[in-house]
Amino acid sequence: MTTTPRQAVDFPIDTHMHTAFSHDSNVLLELYAAQAAQLGIREIVITDHVDFMPGTPGYRYFDYDVRRKVIHDTAERWAGKVVIRHGVELTYEIRYEEEIGEYLRKHSFDYSIGSVHAVPDSPYARANIATFVSGKTVAQAVAPYFTEVEAAARSGLFDTIGHLDQCKRWLQPWFSPADFATIPESYEPLLIALVESGTALEVNSSGLRYPERETYPGPWVVARFRELGGERVTVGSDAHLPSSFAFGLEEAAEIVAAAGFDRLSLERAVDRGDLTLPDRFRHR
Repeated sequence: MTTTPRQAVDFPIDTHMHTAFSHDSNVLLELYAAQAAQLGIREIVITDHVDFMPGTPGYRYFDYDVRRKVIHDTAERWAGKVVIRHGVELTYEIRYEEEIGEYLRKHSFDYSIGSVHAVPDSPYARANIATFVSGKTVAQAVAPYFTEVEAAARSGLFDTIGHLDQCKRWLQPWFSPADFATIPESYEPLLIALVESGTALEVNSSGLRYPERETYPGPWVVARFRELGGERVTVGSDAHLPSSFAFGLEEAAEIVAAAGFDRLSLERAVDRGDLTLPDRFRHR
């Protein structure tokens, strides 16, 4: 892998980014489209947050019809230069699985990410985490997060599971990525759930921007996913700022290629033969 992560160029897709329709971003979609055209990112998927816990910032944050029209109109303006997809990132919690399923039945998206986040009553929320972590091993510390991730994969609701072990970010003051590598048995049920459900594994490059300096998940997890029979993998920058757009995708693609994948996936129902990795990754 390269030592200095950067914005990717001449790349097929960035499947994960947030615009002003997310509570934690103020980026206009037009700006991402312009960046994609400039960098040669041929396709982008807009995946603003939808939360289901009342009181959380992303709860009913955007109007579905308004957002869909903005994405549609922007996609038409950039046709022939950049393909823009109407996606979504849904915060998954076991207790809201029924509501999530109902939402997806009522609203159409090109692509859906299911992700576990640190909602206010989560043990990983800033106000709770120090007390929660105290006295725990790394396996014990990740257990609540991993339980939710496995359930998200087994739900069959999503095209991909986002940032599989993002709890590395929150636990970083107590546990390093090297500590996470000592608990492969904790990852195994998650990866098996992905394989059995046909849900894609996202290699989320946002961790390269944070102190842990590792993708979510790291290279050894992606390799193990492949060994277990995983066939579908995506990469996404999880950008919330223009400076984060397409950041680290080159590094994520190197991890994907090293694990034995030669193409990326999007919707489960569509075989996208055009999402092959560029030759610089595939010929090793």
